[in-house]
Amino acid sequence: MSEIQGRVAFVTGGASGLGLSMARILLRRGASVMLADRDADGLERAVAELSQDSNTVSSVVCDVAEAGAIEEAAQKTVEHFGKIHIVANNAGVGLGGQPGEIPIEDWRWIVDINLMGVVHGVETFTPLIQSHGEGGHFINTASMAGHVAPGGMGPYNATKYAVVGYSESLKAELMPHKIGVSVLCPGWVATNIHTTGFGRPSNTVPLEQAKQDPQFQEMDAVIKGGLDPDKVAEWVAECVESDRLYIFTHESMKIGIEMRYAQIKADYDAIIEDGRFDG
Repeated sequence: MSEIQGRVAFVTGGASGLGLSMARILLRRGASVMLADRDADGLERAVAELSQDSNTVSSVVCDVAEAGAIEEAAQKTVEHFGKIHIVANNAGVGLGGQPGEIPIEDWRWIVDINLMGVVHGVETFTPLIQSHGEGGHFINTASMAGHVAPGGMGPYNATKYAVVGYSESLKAELMPHKIGVSVLCPGWVATNIHTTGFGRPSNTVPLEQAKQDPQFQEMDAVIKGGLDPDKVAEWVAECVESDRLYIFTHESMKIGIEMRYAQIKADYDAIIEDGRFDG
């Protein structure tokens, strides 16, 4: 998509964090925006902060884990703005743990939000974007954890790798329809992603109690010291207009991708040198 001006965007996780920042930057670039989030109060605050003009920004309460909720939100967006061009499948949660200790219900929770939330967005909005023939763009939020998998974060890594692979497939599949695809793979950004895990089904520790834990405080300091989400959102907008597939944010993290590639190459070379499957 070469220009955001005059387009209509739908942003999930739009009440705070990167979603709110993306909405802010899209508005500055001349788009109209529908914010979607489970947090009704947060949406009200976000709309008030961004604009009082319902012709350019509105909101809808929506749980991305529910396909029907996305379909209903899409219909409300079309009714309000007439059409949709840009979809930011941004809503996400964090979940870590050790193998053998993570409840299956927690696995289903993070997969339903981080992966199926993206799938619901793509399956619902693709026909709507195709219908007007003006083209469009999907922004799917993954993570550097979708390229380099840190220990102790298996469920999160799995969902983010899935979003990266899914986005790579979509890039080729949607190109003939003039629909671009970008997958956002940030490192640390100053959001509240580290608090989302307390919403997992098995959690019994209130967030306010957890905040007293030194381990939580250490992670809180790391994330609060991350990139300004508005600056990340500005870069996202530039990458969308350049039709860039991967959107990275941290130059210093490139070494992780290089190390992963070196491991893949070494293990691929091993079978080439062995020769048993040659031809």
